[in-house]
Parts: sequence; structure tokens; C-alpha cells
Amino acid sequence: DCHQYTNRSCEECLKNVTCLWCASSGRCVEYPVRRVLPPADLCELRSARWGVCWVNFEALIIAMSVVGGTILIMLGVCCCCCCCKKKSKKPDKDDERAAREREKRRVRQEERRAEMKSRHDEIRRKYGTL
Repeated sequence: DCHQYTNRSCEECLKNVTCLWCASSGRCVEYPVRRVLPPADLCELRSARWGVCWVNFEALIIAMSVVGGTILIMLGVCCCCCCCKKKSKKPDKDDERAAREREKRRVRQEERRAEMKSRHDEIRRKYGTL
């Protein structure tokens, strides 16, 4: 079916999605579905067109590799950021211990202040300055 478009235009050949256009030879052939990439004896990667005429297989492979690599790197960075964020949200034992110590000190200081205030008030009452 695809051979009838040989020596015509790329657009005519690629109207049928099962066809592969070889720009160097001007042939329209069936896409070898058992293989991911067309074999070199059928058509070179830089001359092979499938789906659209303006992108060859070589550029398509490079572009897809770059896009795939970028997505993988972005996923890795996002996973690292999420893990670091979860770690920082969860206080560790040292932080909890320090917070308890601070609270104990604050409570003791408040008790001392109250004690000092009551002593001062007692002295004022004794000498009649209250």
C-alpha cells in the first residue's frame, strides 16, 4: 500500500500512518513495526521521516532523550526537596530536649519573679510604703 507513494511527496506518503518516508531515496515503505527504529538498509535515520515530514528520526531520538533526561532530573530534584522538607518539619530529639529545657527555665524564672514580688510586697507592708 505504501509503495504506491514512492517518488511522490513526503506529505502524501505520511498520510497513511503505517508508512515511512525515506528522504534520501524518495521511497515510501511500510514502517517495520517489529523494530523500534527502521534498519539502516531500509533507510538511514537522518533521512527517515515518520508522522511528520519536518522531523527526522535522528533529531527525534536526540530531542526525546533530552526531554526524558530533563524530566528524570526534575523528578529527582523534586524528590530530594520533598525528603529534605519532611526531615526539617519533624523535630529531632535534640530540638525537643532543648525546647523542654527552655520551658523549664522559663517556668523557674516566673516562679522566682513571683517569689521576689511577694517578698518586696511584704517589706513594703512592713514599713508602710505599700
